[in-house]
Amino acid sequence: MPAQFTAKAIALAVDDEPDILELIEMTLERMDIIVHTATSIEAAKKQLACNEYDLCLTDMRLPDGDGLELIKHIQLHYNNTPVAMITAHGNMEAAITALKSGAYDFVSKPVDLQVLRSLINTALKLKHGVDDPVERRSRDTLLGDSEQMRKIRNKIAKLSRSQAPIYISGASGSGKELVARLIHEKGPRADAPFIPVNCGAIPETLMESEFFGHKKGSFTGANTDKAGLFQAADGGTLFLDEVADLPLHMQVKLLRSIQEKSVRAIGDHMEVPVDIRILSATHKDLSKLVDDGKFRQDLFYRINVIELKVPSLSQRHDDIPQLTEHFLGNIATQANLEKPQLSKQALAALCNYSFPGNVRELENILERAFTLCEDDIIEEEDLQLPTATNNDSGITDTEQPLDSYLGNQEKEAIEQALQQSKYNKTAAAKLLGISFRQLRYRLKKLGID
Repeated sequence: MPAQFTAKAIALAVDDEPDILELIEMTLERMDIIVHTATSIEAAKKQLACNEYDLCLTDMRLPDGDGLELIKHIQLHYNNTPVAMITAHGNMEAAITALKSGAYDFVSKPVDLQVLRSLINTALKLKHGVDDPVERRSRDTLLGDSEQMRKIRNKIAKLSRSQAPIYISGASGSGKELVARLIHEKGPRADAPFIPVNCGAIPETLMESEFFGHKKGSFTGANTDKAGLFQAADGGTLFLDEVADLPLHMQVKLLRSIQEKSVRAIGDHMEVPVDIRILSATHKDLSKLVDDGKFRQDLFYRINVIELKVPSLSQRHDDIPQLTEHFLGNIATQANLEKPQLSKQALAALCNYSFPGNVRELENILERAFTLCEDDIIEEEDLQLPTATNNDSGITDTEQPLDSYLGNQEKEAIEQALQQSKYNKTAAAKLLGISFRQLRYRLKKLGID
């Protein structure tokens, strides 16, 4: 369906091949879009100087130069106009170069009309979207007033306007998925699905079916047709978290689907076009994995068109007080209890701690302190800051296994106290030697009814 706007959109199509130009012109006009055409860079520049365009489509090779020249010209003088590149089939290097130069997206020859229509509709949503700076809108979800976080929010504002694949790098717990969600939510695909997938959590034998789907009867246990993650994200964004954990055989299949913008379900003979944006992330050093032969260089080149580095919490200590207030407010609201305050000594201890587990570790520490504090004041000893050494992945070695073990022990102790007190919570709290407030929170956290 064509995008709906109050006035007719105007597009500029630039190509020196009459057949291609006619095909684009007919497609756009059927979408109720006014089309102006040009057959050279010089003619396109003259058209741009005289008209305001909602979209520009340009061929890679033109009689008087390279289409990249036109992309850069539009970026410099008309940066609110999305421009898409038409490339030769299979020429991914040209497509990636165009995206790096500022192109909104690309379409390959021979032009697939369904792909072209999807590209146009998404571009028009971008052009006619509400012009509200992401820096302002994202502060409530991507917290921090440090210089690093201001830069991240500004980059999100720019990257959300593109369809270029983004590689989000950063340590575990630094907020990579949150960044990916914001890129999606602030872009023209915001109304379509955001599908996150942890590549390391899918069993290798099920991976192809999970990504691409399968047809009924294609293998033992395939009792019905199943759509894959690519189809689920159609029109929206597919976020490949921990992409470094993909086995090599899946990397090949993933690369083909990204390049061809289509997928083929297991047991199907037809490829189905999919219109998705790819965002990926990992806490591992992906370039080193490429050097070691554990990650395909061509896939790395394809998903890493633009890299966005998320800073670790140790690089932005100034944001700790704001993050602390935010997390304590959330924890108190969820527990339906008063929000505690941090003592000066506790806040100083947090600000001086290195946080190998990043923002996620800060939230875990505050959640634990919330249950231990008395009189709604969190003291330094309530924080129980870990002293374990760090491993190569940047995560505290003992934190997660210890938390899991202690959680099970705590649950058993609480359930035993409840049984002894005949489920009188006040009496159970006395048996456990904790306050009624602490017991209420722990019951909620551990899911004890």
